[in-house]
Amino acid sequence: PCFFTACPIQEEGSMTFTDVNLSDYFYDAVQWALDNNITSGTSATTFSPNMTCSRAHIITVLWAAAGKTDSMGLNWFVDVDQYSWYYKAVCWAQDNPLPADGAITPSSFNAKFYPNDPCTRAMAVEFMWRYAGQPEYDTSNLPFTDVKPTDSYAQAVAWALNNGITSGTSATTFSPNATCTRGQISTFLCKAFG
Repeated sequence: PCFFTACPIQEEGSMTFTDVNLSDYFYDAVQWALDNNITSGTSATTFSPNMTCSRAHIITVLWAAAGKTDSMGLNWFVDVDQYSWYYKAVCWAQDNPLPADGAITPSSFNAKFYPNDPCTRAMAVEFMWRYAGQPEYDTSNLPFTDVKPTDSYAQAVAWALNNGITSGTSATTFSPNATCTRGQISTFLCKAFG
């Protein structure tokens, strides 16, 4: 299902979603995302903060946070249709390069993006870290027992931790394979780029 729907134009700072309350940890992040036209709700009255975020969704909201710039490149993913709601975002991600599988080159004709797969915590921070320019961090002192210094996403986790984007799911776990919700992704993006 598409995560982006037409919603009534609302004044900045007004929350119309019945499933986002002032006491929710993601309230400010959802408000920021709405005010900056980064995402909309799943209906005129719902945001669905607990809905699982897909890879297509994280790329699309990251593209929106970057200003929805048009891509000059082509789509090389065989599972991304040119009429899909996330097509422009995926093309933009290939230009930058943001896909978790690395940059896609013209020789990768059978590459897949897996747009409907759930976005994990590791994927989310890696996408954002790549967009931030892939700054290098020391991964030898990470407090998480489930993130090894040699993991492909270890630099991204260190970046997220050092920049206050996430502190993990506990003092000693990052839970890299846990899936992200729309509320969590909004919070990550707001902390990273808000």
